[in-house]
Amino acid sequence: MAANRLAMPAGRTPNPLESPSSSTRQAASAADWNWKARFEAYNRLQAAAADLGEKLPIPEIVAVGGQSDGKSSLLEALLGFRFNLREVEMGTRRPLVLQMVHDPTAHDPRCRFKEEDSEEYGSPLVVATEIADVIKQRTQSHLQKIQAAVSSEPIFMRAEYAHCPNLTVIDTPGLVLKPMKGEPDTTPEEILSMVKSIASPPHRLLLFLQQSSVEWRSSLWLDTIREIDPSFRRTIIIVSKFDNRLKEVSERWEIDSYLSASGYLGDNIHPFFVALPNDRGTTTDEGFRSRICQVDIDVLRHLQEKVKGGFSEEKYAPYIGFSCLRKHLESEIQKRYKEAVPATLALLEERCIGVSEDLSRLESKLQATSDVSQLRRSATLHVASICRHLHHLLVGAADLDPELWGLTTEEEQKHSGIVRWPGITIALEPANFSLKLYGGAAFERVIHEFHCAAYSMKCPPLSREKVANIPVARAEKGRCSGLTMVAADIARAAARSFLAPLIDTACDRLAFILQSLFELAMECSRNHDSRYNQNAEDMDGYVGFLAAVRRSYYKFVEDLSKQCKQTVRHHLDSVTSPYYHFPGVTFLDLSDSGSVLELPGDSIGGKKKGNGNMIDGGAKKKHATMPAYANTNSNHHSNDIPGADDLVSKSGSSYSSICSIYAQYFAKMREVLIERSVPCELNSGFLTPWHERLFLALGFELFAVKDDKFMNMFVAPGAVDAIQNERESLLKHQKTFVSCLNEFKNISSTL
Repeated sequence: MAANRLAMPAGRTPNPLESPSSSTRQAASAADWNWKARFEAYNRLQAAAADLGEKLPIPEIVAVGGQSDGKSSLLEALLGFRFNLREVEMGTRRPLVLQMVHDPTAHDPRCRFKEEDSEEYGSPLVVATEIADVIKQRTQSHLQKIQAAVSSEPIFMRAEYAHCPNLTVIDTPGLVLKPMKGEPDTTPEEILSMVKSIASPPHRLLLFLQQSSVEWRSSLWLDTIREIDPSFRRTIIIVSKFDNRLKEVSERWEIDSYLSASGYLGDNIHPFFVALPNDRGTTTDEGFRSRICQVDIDVLRHLQEKVKGGFSEEKYAPYIGFSCLRKHLESEIQKRYKEAVPATLALLEERCIGVSEDLSRLESKLQATSDVSQLRRSATLHVASICRHLHHLLVGAADLDPELWGLTTEEEQKHSGIVRWPGITIALEPANFSLKLYGGAAFERVIHEFHCAAYSMKCPPLSREKVANIPVARAEKGRCSGLTMVAADIARAAARSFLAPLIDTACDRLAFILQSLFELAMECSRNHDSRYNQNAEDMDGYVGFLAAVRRSYYKFVEDLSKQCKQTVRHHLDSVTSPYYHFPGVTFLDLSDSGSVLELPGDSIGGKKKGNGNMIDGGAKKKHATMPAYANTNSNHHSNDIPGADDLVSKSGSSYSSICSIYAQYFAKMREVLIERSVPCELNSGFLTPWHERLFLALGFELFAVKDDKFMNMFVAPGAVDAIQNERESLLKHQKTFVSCLNEFKNISSTL
């Protein structure tokens, strides 16, 4: 009885008690029509989603299994004809989306492949055996093009046939443990990763195939399926080549134990056990289908007659044979399609609304490209928005995640290309050096780092030759200067030489901080507009204009840096001038000699001369620590040079005095510059004009031009073309989604 039932054509369940009435036949016909309409609608939506790069939760079947586990044979059995797919080595290295359409008028299979870069399907293949050749050729061509061993880019094939069900199956490459000869060692991992990615979405039904010769406890890939679908709620397990297993069992308890999966799958999980013709001698499609039915009959008869005690037929018979599997697949996918229609309809309506809004925005952009006044208004508002966010970031804001947008001191040095301070060899650790900062916080940190760098610099060494040569030069000019004048001149030159590069570096680092704010301000502007749905001034498509804004801002910051360098250099020159007055300081203490020397310009004959500066070293200020100096051979100094003997040849006391005065002068000038002048000028030199003139400077640079020059920023190559291309793509999306939406509206009305 069961054998006869399995021999019936798939999809038909005869009632032995009565013949179907006319109304019953009409209802069945209507149900079949509705099911086919749903199937066709989902097929078109599936292909459209793949073309448009959309990820829609469409119910789909994914075939998964190891190499040679029988996936290709199962696809041929579902189609109802052979096309030698399993003759292709390792099947295909790309997913094959097989859309099977039941068409009673198609007495011969009509198979077409969708063009690789088009929505159109090619002409039907005349010979079914060409299918494998096309799959192989497309796979090899695509893999060679992308220089890879596998690819997740699918091949779409549509088969219309009177003997196939309405099903869509995504056939995945067979899982393997080792690569084939000549393939990369990573091929197995790439295939496994791709299969997991395809099978993971919850709207996909999994067909997992495993050969019957594999014991449940030693299954190679069952754990992989369990990772994807832990409860097997959306997995149909198929034991292929079941006829091979039958040769190994003879007792009822053996076969029942195997059919129950021995508890490895759970009580509610029922695998299907399928055997298919393994001979390739059958030449006709009708003969192939007959052999499938005959194998089902033979398997059931073997269980009934060749196994001692038979098997638990009432419990397991519905899961044995290809015809039972096919009926279950059609029923399951019908149920899932019907359940998914409302959600799919809502999703399509949402997509259509979104695409329409995007199209309206692009239409406004295109219209604006021919309207200079509107473009000027939009561009001005966009620049004002960026300037507003720049000010906000510099004053102090945490709108953006510092972990993503901030930099540590070390990262900031690397990004700016300024990895160290001139003349500083030790690692500096300013306040918050390990924290990721941006904006005003990063600006203040650089100021503090400059402070640390300046104070970490030792007083430059002073050689005897340098001391000896200065009085010689002055004597030649008819000017004889005392020890204090010598030390002061050397200290001024050293301060200018060593502090000027530090000042320039500080300006460059601060300029980098300000320039890096531009990307952050752009991101803040996009987030703000998105949060409040403000798309009127969305200028993202105008590449030329955005580049011009960036250039103008960078130029503005560079000009600030140049001006600030000049201003701070002026303060450096002022402090290191012989006429600079150090407030509250009158004398320098010569600790070596125990005497006090007056500075140049001190009172001579009880009167002050000129505008001299009086510096009081005293106990109020610490003396700069002088490095040890090597004794210089007296032969290096000529006794014939006027003034030389007075400074370096007599016991060295004068030289030590000069070194002491020199060190104190250098320390005092550094203190005045670092504590008073430079930080104040760096702040005012950058921040004051930045806050006051930024928008005016950008506006003058960008908008104070004639219309033709202004329009060059918007009609430059790539700007309007990019908008046009995006518009064409959205029109394609809109057309497809509207068509699918109307189709699903018709389907929903019949539910």
